[in-house]
Amino acid sequence: MLAAWLTPVVLVAQDTKPVGPAAGVPVGAEAVEQRTHGTAEGIRLVASFDGLGARFVGPHGRVTLRNPSDNSLAVGRRHIVQTVNSQLAVFTRTGKPLYGPLPTNTVFRNFGGPCEEILSGDAVVRYDQLADRWLLVLPTFRRARPRTSPPGPRRAMLPRPATTRDTLPRAVPARLGPEPPDGTYAMCYAVSATPDPLGAWYRYEFTRTLFPDYPRPAVWPDGYYVPSSTGDEVIEKHVCVAERARMLRGAPARELCRIVPGVNFLNPVDLDGRQRPPQGAPNLVLAAGGAQLKGVTDADALQLWRFHVNWADTSRTTLIGPERIAVAPYRYLCGGQLTSCVPQPGVARRLDAQGDKLMARVAYRQFGSHGAIVAAHSVNTAAGAGGVRWYELRVDASQGVSVAQQGTYAPDSSYRWMPSPAMDRFGNIGLGYSFGSATHFPGQRFAARTPRDAPGTLGLRESALVAGEASQASTLRWQDYTQTAVDPIDDCTIWYVGDYLKAGDTGYSTRIGAFKLPQCR
Repeated sequence: MLAAWLTPVVLVAQDTKPVGPAAGVPVGAEAVEQRTHGTAEGIRLVASFDGLGARFVGPHGRVTLRNPSDNSLAVGRRHIVQTVNSQLAVFTRTGKPLYGPLPTNTVFRNFGGPCEEILSGDAVVRYDQLADRWLLVLPTFRRARPRTSPPGPRRAMLPRPATTRDTLPRAVPARLGPEPPDGTYAMCYAVSATPDPLGAWYRYEFTRTLFPDYPRPAVWPDGYYVPSSTGDEVIEKHVCVAERARMLRGAPARELCRIVPGVNFLNPVDLDGRQRPPQGAPNLVLAAGGAQLKGVTDADALQLWRFHVNWADTSRTTLIGPERIAVAPYRYLCGGQLTSCVPQPGVARRLDAQGDKLMARVAYRQFGSHGAIVAAHSVNTAAGAGGVRWYELRVDASQGVSVAQQGTYAPDSSYRWMPSPAMDRFGNIGLGYSFGSATHFPGQRFAARTPRDAPGTLGLRESALVAGEASQASTLRWQDYTQTAVDPIDDCTIWYVGDYLKAGDTGYSTRIGAFKLPQCR
């Protein structure tokens, strides 16, 4: 299936500023810095266990790690599904491994074509709480020739290879032949046929003419929204939506795409909670300002698009934007992505912070007549380190979007970066993020606020999910992203996953944890 609706939209960023240095902060940024720790008790760590990573052994043996981890996590009523880069595992909610680790394209066994034959990274998993289903999205990073035969069966049971007690690393599959220059890429979707991720899945393959890097899936009532980047050296993004209602039934489905040049990484709002947005409300797609490839690393706004799909008449589908949302000035942490940024103890290697983009997820929650959005990214701090800039945006009854509050969490001279935010049903906001410095091995922490805290502050005492035990010396790439997930059972427990290294290891481990905030019992 070829993704349709590829007419480019010429958009110009509205908030670009003159090039600023990688260090320091722009004028006005300090006004929203929180330079003290929250002191109130209230963050309770209620689950913590290792996920995929070094030393992990599951029912199907050891995991074959690729770097970066591309951490993704989804939580259902009985299961947890995790992906790292190109590997997948299923756990109980208490952390017992039930399936895997296996390559993510195992779900496409006997489907044929690029979704089965090409194993790439950036696999992302979501739990669709509106339908009690699972969504797995994986891109292919090499071109493939057009199919000469139809795909295999759309519905298939999750393959159950023989379990193993083998603790030896598995060989990486042999590389494919030369890449056809006139071939196409693919975005592969798998939607579970039932609430059980160990059961049957519906598989879909949509060809894409553009490189489908860094997909950011989001659940919305009228579709699965999946923007992607077309390459690290291209200031151009691809925003697509797949036909969710038909995919949940296993019926033939479409994907509609639009090319958006001249913009930063796009992130669509991902629905949390049990209340739906107003009927027909567009999905809101956000991006940080600036453009690293143009040397613009300062901005004082976010950009927003309104993506409204019309499946009955796709010619009436619209993507409107960018709309400028003014915020406090900020500077990309260390100048953006793929830069030598976060120091570590005992090694010269610094870690990348992905400072040029809003991080996964941009979470949306409906509260009666208004919607709330939480978003976060990594920024420079006045102390010369890295901080978490976070926002709560409000969506009014007419779909107008405004800033309710914002802040930069920078309570000391350590680095906090690569955040993932969430809001629970009580309006508490939680953020998981990486933590490290020249004297602290990189690990994972969590900070939060209640609606009673002063605007723009995280008033609850910071909590550690896992302390790092070693520095990562092999590569500057660190995670690329992490992810929160709100528990569908109580709609308030916030799950989070992130990387750390164990003492003596050179490869990453991951830690999965769950936090409860005040009122969440």
